[in-house]
Amino acid sequence: MSARLLRKVLQEQEEQQQQQLGNDDDSDSPDPAAPPSKNLFHILNDDDDDDDAQGDESEIANETLTRNINEQETSEKSTADVVSTSNHKSKKKKKKKGKQGSFSRVDKAEKPLDVILKTLSLDSNSSSNQPGSTEAKSVNVKVCDNRAKQYTTSILQVDPKFLSAENELRRIFGSKVVSSFENSQQTGSSRQIRGGRRGSHNPKKTILVSPSDHWPRWDGSLSMEFLESKDGLNFFRYVHSSSYGQAQRAFEGAKSIHDLNSIASVLLYYPYHLDSLITMADYFKFVGEHHMSADATAKSLYALECAWNPMFTPLQGNCQLKFSHETNKPLFTTLFTHMKNMDRRGCHRSALEVCKLLLSLDSDDPMGVMFCIDYFALRAEEYAWLERFSEDYKSDNSLWLFPNFSYSLAICRFYLERDESSKDTYVENVKATSTDLMRQALMLHPSVLKKLVAKVPLKDQAWTNILKQAFFKSEQAGSLSLDHLINIYVERSYIIWRLPDLQKLLRNAALLVIETLESNGSEARDWACVRKEVFSSQKNEYGHLLVSDFSDSVPTLPPDNLQNFMADPRMREEVLNVNQVVNPHGGDRAPRDIANRSPLAVLFESILPWVDFGDRVEEEAGEDNQPNGHGPDDQGH
Repeated sequence: MSARLLRKVLQEQEEQQQQQLGNDDDSDSPDPAAPPSKNLFHILNDDDDDDDAQGDESEIANETLTRNINEQETSEKSTADVVSTSNHKSKKKKKKKGKQGSFSRVDKAEKPLDVILKTLSLDSNSSSNQPGSTEAKSVNVKVCDNRAKQYTTSILQVDPKFLSAENELRRIFGSKVVSSFENSQQTGSSRQIRGGRRGSHNPKKTILVSPSDHWPRWDGSLSMEFLESKDGLNFFRYVHSSSYGQAQRAFEGAKSIHDLNSIASVLLYYPYHLDSLITMADYFKFVGEHHMSADATAKSLYALECAWNPMFTPLQGNCQLKFSHETNKPLFTTLFTHMKNMDRRGCHRSALEVCKLLLSLDSDDPMGVMFCIDYFALRAEEYAWLERFSEDYKSDNSLWLFPNFSYSLAICRFYLERDESSKDTYVENVKATSTDLMRQALMLHPSVLKKLVAKVPLKDQAWTNILKQAFFKSEQAGSLSLDHLINIYVERSYIIWRLPDLQKLLRNAALLVIETLESNGSEARDWACVRKEVFSSQKNEYGHLLVSDFSDSVPTLPPDNLQNFMADPRMREEVLNVNQVVNPHGGDRAPRDIANRSPLAVLFESILPWVDFGDRVEEEAGEDNQPNGHGPDDQGH
């Protein structure tokens, strides 16, 4: 019921009540011309026989609402003020009516005003003139918002406007420069596809990548299914269609014999087969075609996003795609490659958002983004976020024990201190200073210093003197896991230490460490005990993470070794065993036939070193071109 209709009904009931009172109690009224006191909420409980039922409903609604508000831990101070004010006014009206004697029967059955207000707030749609109902509604809205935002305020929540590398390039170089480059790229691509199919389509808009107009239409070969909801997280898994299964079998057969041309032919019929796209992206990267490699990776992400379930909201940090499911692995591999591509283009903020996404999809961190997320945060100048992440992630404050975070948090604090001093504002610092944090990092992981000096490189004479100290001489930490993480950190973040300010910070902290150890040698033993307790495993727990995956350099292979690029170094022995089963003769290669084939395809295939039809053709041509038409056997006679 709207407020206007409610007021109309109450006014009509009031007029009827006044007429009845004028007929029955004319002698009791001191002033017949003066209208009786108005209290609209008393009239609601006066006329009908249903006033008891209505009162019961009001009490039930009042008790329910009050219990919900108490359980939700909302503020009751303002509500109490409103109720006390309303009760005070109600008591004044009761006394006035008691003197007149006209509403004695109503006074006996009168309900508290706050009960009626709360009842009306539940029954009516509009309560702009009712302070009690407004307060109750605001309480309910706040509680609902808190519950809805319980998992959306995650530290790993991804900002979609920073996911696009194109947007970041516009912020760095300006819109005109980027638009000019994109126009030149579109002109070149239009020339390449000229003469092809004239029909065009509008690709589906996605968040992770911006699809190109010349990409094939999404074939729907992938989908995603919802598995379960647990602890506020929704679990999903990719599902392959029957056509995708056929493409996968063709790919496995081509991969077992290292036939890159057959893998390329799979993409002619199944343009969004993920393993084929990933393989071609690796091949183009090895041969130096980085633009084509990035395009193949973007196609993979486009296909993976088109298959998302409507309930899948990964940017909110509340969805899980476990790496243990085989069908989920291409998403992690492709996102990690996409992150490195954006880093190569200088889009570090976009790479940071991809790091958040990877870490939120699987808390086990199968790709090891925990050991590069600090690097991208520093390059993107997200210093405050990095500190908050180290404190809030998994409600654990032990991230600083890892070598990358121990040094990165010191750098982070250094830049935050500089920003605070530049603003000329006094801020009470309750945290350790950057020098103290750098000193702790050197005490905890001293072997990092010697590797940084060699990798950066740092050629100042001061570093030679520092490394002569016994505490910094060793390059080994005594743990395989820790040594591996240190190698990853140095390979990933060494470029940061080329800044003179950070070199000065590192040098001053190293001198403080040397001074401390001269006065108190037991402190080194204490930090060694901490290091040994944290990294106590006798085996390398992070051996599945390759140091080369965290490197800026792009590996290249000579032509004779291109057939090995499809094999993951961790799985090379297994692939070789499969190759022996499929091709037991070893040196014999699959027969080739060039009849009725495209010249362009034959030319591309002849470049591959493991394809042998070219040699046979040359041998046949050589036999035909022998003098007098005789072969080599005939020359001996």
